[in-house]
Amino acid sequence: MPSEKRETSHYYAYPKGHVPIFLAYGFRPFFLLAPIYLVINMLLWSAMWAGLITLDFTGNWLEWHIYELLFGMTSAMMIGFILTAVPAILDEEMPIVGKPLLVLVLLWIIGRVSFWLMDFISIWWVALTNISLLFIVISLVIKPILTDPLKRLYSLLAMFILVNISQALYFAAKLNILELDSFMVLKFSVGIFMMLILVAVQLITVRIINEWMEQNNIDDVFYVRKPFYNIAILAVFVYTVAEFLAPDNSLLIWLAFAAMASILSTLSDFFNTETSIVTKPFIWLIFTILIAMALGYGFIGISGLIYEFSALNNFRHFLTIGSLGMAYYVVLVVVVHLHTGRKLIENNWIGFGGLLICLAAILQGKVVLMWPEYSTYFYSFTAVLWALPYLGFVILFHRWLLTPRVDGLKG
Repeated sequence: MPSEKRETSHYYAYPKGHVPIFLAYGFRPFFLLAPIYLVINMLLWSAMWAGLITLDFTGNWLEWHIYELLFGMTSAMMIGFILTAVPAILDEEMPIVGKPLLVLVLLWIIGRVSFWLMDFISIWWVALTNISLLFIVISLVIKPILTDPLKRLYSLLAMFILVNISQALYFAAKLNILELDSFMVLKFSVGIFMMLILVAVQLITVRIINEWMEQNNIDDVFYVRKPFYNIAILAVFVYTVAEFLAPDNSLLIWLAFAAMASILSTLSDFFNTETSIVTKPFIWLIFTILIAMALGYGFIGISGLIYEFSALNNFRHFLTIGSLGMAYYVVLVVVVHLHTGRKLIENNWIGFGGLLICLAAILQGKVVLMWPEYSTYFYSFTAVLWALPYLGFVILFHRWLLTPRVDGLKG
């Protein structure tokens, strides 16, 4: 096995004094609140499509839905992830716990409330609360990341900065500071989040798979080839920028195919071990993140070539519901196992939840196009379907997030 830092070694640098369990580590509050918030949002979205309610608090319900999926839900996941990753990976780095962590949680909640009320309060206030949150988080982790001689989290830090820049562009468009289409900025942001996923997968896959191999007494080593991921990140970035600057250019077709091909190339790492691992617990979920992303860009390319497939925004659901949704799910279930002192043991619900996410992406991204007259029902149904895995996560694992580690360590 490679000499990776173990998931528990950073607890030797834990702050002194009593800390409430809910605030004992960065993932605890954010990984409990994020899936709850996602379920609430998707149930509202489903009820709206079913004609049961109207979203009167917002003048643009589609932008509300997309923004809260990207910058509302994902910001909580990002913060919980990086506040856990920095002390877990970097030696002697103190985790942010207790009152400082509580302040971040409250800022996130204020940001969510302010965006819901954006039509009634100053957009400047909404922008300030949301942009400042990620800026504060970046300021808390930038020093240990930049002083790491191995530069292990440089790419993750860069993606955090890029995400916040894209969020600032969105509010600059809403405030008419820049002559931009706010909806196009959100589409641009989807590409930025795909790049973030590639960085995160590259970062955590080695640790997760080798941890799983070790606990199952498998004498094998998994590794990723970083150049493949770097090419995929570059290809996604080029497509994202090109679509933002020239959304009607036919070159986008081939850039989408290039993104698809480069993402598929990263899958070869899963077949480089002597042990067959693709179908193993947890690992197939990670594999599916990349498959969904490749399908998304592949279908986007096809939609530009074949008129009958011209439904670009539907195909983008493979990126959001499929890839981003599965990334949420993997990070939640893996972190809540390893960082509460437990082994990676997949129960039936974890696997079933992953299948529900795949099914929701297929229904929303492809099947709805086959029966457009029933699209309203599909949108309502897939919203509930997509929310179920996260509801299951909250029901099954909320106690793990609210109780001490089973191995007696802090955090």
